[in-house]
Amino acid sequence: MFARKFIDHVETHADQLCKEFMRKIERSDKCGELLRKVPLEEQWQSTREIYRDLTDWLLNKPESVGEDRYVALGVRRTRQGIPLSELFWAVRAAREYFWEYMERETLLDEPVDFWGGVELLHSLDQFFDRAIYFVIIGHQRASSDEREHAAVLSTTK
Repeated sequence: MFARKFIDHVETHADQLCKEFMRKIERSDKCGELLRKVPLEEQWQSTREIYRDLTDWLLNKPESVGEDRYVALGVRRTRQGIPLSELFWAVRAAREYFWEYMERETLLDEPVDFWGGVELLHSLDQFFDRAIYFVIIGHQRASSDEREHAAVLSTTK
């Protein structure tokens, strides 16, 4: 009950969530390359996809939610020249912001809501841990591809 109520709230306020999260990233000194190299619209779209995947995860916990998307995101950001540390920080910041949002916006109406909230937070952590893992896999894949490409170029000279 609590999770469904909260997810409905998140879906209703998705634009507000994205806007506030983007402000948080803009104030961070740990995402400079991300802010310089990734167009704002692309950052916004990625954030929306993360929150859409998160709500799907919280409702259904499908094992594959977002796996391909986060590997592709890691590859794309690496090819854009975004350091792994900034990829990690951005996903971690999304998790942190979502926790803050939940604490700020959610009112627990009944004692039973407390346990639903604890389960929700546990699921939230699982989702973001998986997202970070697959972004790193994508980064490693792109880095490996770049090393192989450079090796091929050096042998053809």
